[in-house]
Amino acid sequence: MNKRITKVTTKTGDKGTTGMADGSRVSKADPIIDSIGEIDELNSLIGYLDSLSESSNFVLTFRRIQNCLFDIGGSLSVGTQNSISEEEILFLEEQIQELNEVLPELENFILPGGNHAAALSQYARSVCRRCERSLVKLNENEAIERNKLIYLNRLSDLLFVIARSINQELGIKEPLWRQS
Repeated sequence: MNKRITKVTTKTGDKGTTGMADGSRVSKADPIIDSIGEIDELNSLIGYLDSLSESSNFVLTFRRIQNCLFDIGGSLSVGTQNSISEEEILFLEEQIQELNEVLPELENFILPGGNHAAALSQYARSVCRRCERSLVKLNENEAIERNKLIYLNRLSDLLFVIARSINQELGIKEPLWRQS
């Protein structure tokens, strides 16, 4: 990146624009800023989830995810591709598979809930889906690295499985959807 933040209050955004990492300025309403902001929100939720989790099983996973999300946001700000390697996607897939091996099969839809951390993981999953939709929309007008989209898709799956895993570890029965 070209810039390092040396101070937080610059007053340069007071007129509704924000600085990109390459030094250019864009409207705070620009779709790329929406995407960067949504990824930042997801990153914050992952940090919050990590702070709530009563299990240390996910500490390294959450930190690795946060770094990848920061890489995605930074890459969007700079306008580069190749921010997410195949290795990072494979890591998520391996985590999903490992956790799924000890979870009971789903026989019904489940509702977000259970333990606080499990519910927050489900919330992070839904925010992750919003991030993915935002990047898909952005991709309609400018090329977005395919691995960014794949990563977010896998991450939402992992967050769902983590929620189930947390509830299982704590002996909390998953809340099931009951059709009206």
